[in-house]
Amino acid sequence: MMKFRILTVLSAVMLALPLFSQQDNKAQFNPVYTGVTSLSIAPDARAGALGDVGVATEPDVNSQYWNPAKYPFNIARAGVSMSYTPWLRQLVSDIDLVNLAGFYRIGDYSAVSASLTYFSLGQVFVENEMTIKPYEMAVDVAYSRMLSETFSAAISLRYILSDLQYNYEEDMSAGNAFAADIALYYNKYLIMGGRECLLGLGLNASNIGTKISYDGGATNQFIPTNLRLGASLLFPIDEYNTISVSADVNKLMVPTRPTYEQYIKEMENNPDYVPVEGSDHDGYHTWLESTGYNDISPITGIFKSFADAPGGFSEELKEIYAGVGVEYCYNQQFSVRGGYHYENEYKGNRKYFTLGAGFRMSVFSLDAAYLISTAQSNPLDQTLRFSLSFDMDGLRDLFRR
Repeated sequence: MMKFRILTVLSAVMLALPLFSQQDNKAQFNPVYTGVTSLSIAPDARAGALGDVGVATEPDVNSQYWNPAKYPFNIARAGVSMSYTPWLRQLVSDIDLVNLAGFYRIGDYSAVSASLTYFSLGQVFVENEMTIKPYEMAVDVAYSRMLSETFSAAISLRYILSDLQYNYEEDMSAGNAFAADIALYYNKYLIMGGRECLLGLGLNASNIGTKISYDGGATNQFIPTNLRLGASLLFPIDEYNTISVSADVNKLMVPTRPTYEQYIKEMENNPDYVPVEGSDHDGYHTWLESTGYNDISPITGIFKSFADAPGGFSEELKEIYAGVGVEYCYNQQFSVRGGYHYENEYKGNRKYFTLGAGFRMSVFSLDAAYLISTAQSNPLDQTLRFSLSFDMDGLRDLFRR
């Protein structure tokens, strides 16, 4: 029970949402549970300021997380970026997310890219006055290629390590998983209102891969396999000013776990069931194992995820979360951004506005984002993100002077 309790606490800290959502009907609160939830955190400040939107926005160095198929359309030949997020500062002071990303265009039609994400959960005090420092890490590489003047595709391969450091328990170990992303991107210039506008459409099916286990495969969890669709429209106001509007919708392609309420209803029909005062966690997890949920394969889970919610189609719709963002840019150097992110209150209740700004020069760009929660008692409130990016062409030209 000790290892399960710590795992539950760590997972709750990473998501930090189900525990703090204020529900009028708790029986309906049924989020989609996954392991390695750090893979669902938007790492960069630009997308973070746009309401966590990025699958169809203009290409930048941080496209690896959102849609690596955008890289062949990047104006720069190469670039690197580092993003930093002090996470959950409303709860603790030592949880951080660091992301490194970079790309290199090969010729005029292809690009290779990579990223490294490190999520530190700080120090966690456990029994016998022990302290552990759990962390999660993911490293990935991608290859993208233009298939036409307006369309491109990409594939990413990812290795995931989640070390919750149960080294004081012999049957626990670090979790490992492998995953792949499949991404598509389309952009085309259109004449609207007498101006040449840029339309972008994007799709990214991410984290399609193995499950992750912390006990040698005795039990396992789904990783956050996600389908992201989006559109973006950039509209030039005049020679120096542009404004763009972007939107993403997401669906976790992970089967919905049978609820505790379903367990209680089934047990009430069992004459041998003895009611437990409080929450019967042990009984629920034993019953969950008997349902076969833990035996569902990742690929089967993807297909089941579109039609397995206990509440039927209406609950499936609640599992779709979305974001919308607006970006104003002056002379391709200074940007102001804003956005809104929505998730149904019964599926996580992540509802927040985002604000941010960016400054770009020939050599580097600096972006910042700030989150303002609209849900009560949300520990994500006042979250900051920072990104520092370097244009390798600009650096090369600088050193040549």
